[in-house]
Amino acid sequence: MSEEMYQAFEFAQLAGVTVRTLHHYDRIGLLKPGRYTEAGYRLYRNQDLVRLQQIVTLKFIGFSLKQIKDLLNQSSFDLGVALSQQREIIAQKRQQLDLAIKAIEKASDLLATNDKPDWEAFKRIIEVINMQHNMDWTTKYYSEEAKKKIAERAASIPPEVVEQGQRDWSVLISEVEKAVTEGVDAKSERAAELAGRWSTLIKAFTGGNQEIQAGLNKMYSDQSNWPGNFPKPYSDAAGAFMCEAMAALKK
Repeated sequence: MSEEMYQAFEFAQLAGVTVRTLHHYDRIGLLKPGRYTEAGYRLYRNQDLVRLQQIVTLKFIGFSLKQIKDLLNQSSFDLGVALSQQREIIAQKRQQLDLAIKAIEKASDLLATNDKPDWEAFKRIIEVINMQHNMDWTTKYYSEEAKKKIAERAASIPPEVVEQGQRDWSVLISEVEKAVTEGVDAKSERAAELAGRWSTLIKAFTGGNQEIQAGLNKMYSDQSNWPGNFPKPYSDAAGAFMCEAMAALKK
C-alpha cells in the first residue's frame, strides 16, 4: 500500500500552520519534506506530523529553532521521553500562569473595592511573572551529564510528587527560619532533625547523582550573582545554620 502524501498547502491545513512556515523549516533543515515531486514541489507524510508536533511544543516552551534542531537531530532522541519531558515543562508553565492569574485577580478585586489602585498588587504581578518566566540561568551551573539526568528525572517523577516536594520545602524552610530566630543550637537534636529532612529533600531532587549535586552546590555558592528578580529561597542566616547542622549531622 502506497504511503499517503500531502502537498505543502494540504499539510499546512492539516497541521494548522502556514505554508510559509513549512518552507522556512525546510530551508533551515528543521523539517524536511518526505519527498519532492519531479517539479520540485514538497510532499509530506503523516509521520512528519510527529516531528512538527515536537517543533511546535518545544517552540512554545521557549526553545530557539536552532536548539530544537540540535535536540531533535540527536541520535539518542527518544520520543516517549521527549513527550514526558514536554508534559512536565508545560505543567510547570501552567502552574506559573495560575500564579500570575491569581495575582492579577487580586489586583482587580482591590481596584474594584478602592478608589485608588493598590500599587503593591501590581508589583506582585510583575514579581510573579518575572520570577517564573525564565529559569534558564540555572543551567550554566550544571554539566551536560547533569542536565541530561535532571531531564530524565523530571520526565519520570509524577507532577503530584513534585508539588508535594515543593510544599515540603516550604514547610521545612519556615521551620528552619523559626529555629534561627529562636537561637536553636546547630548541633542540637532539633537541628539534626531539620538537617535530616533537608538532606532527604535534596536527595529527592538529585536522586543521589553526584553531577547534579555538584551543580546544585555551585549554584547556591553563587547566590550573589543570581538574577535580581529571583528571590533567595531562605535567608543567609538560615543557610549558614543548615550548613553547620548538616556538618554536625555527618559527624
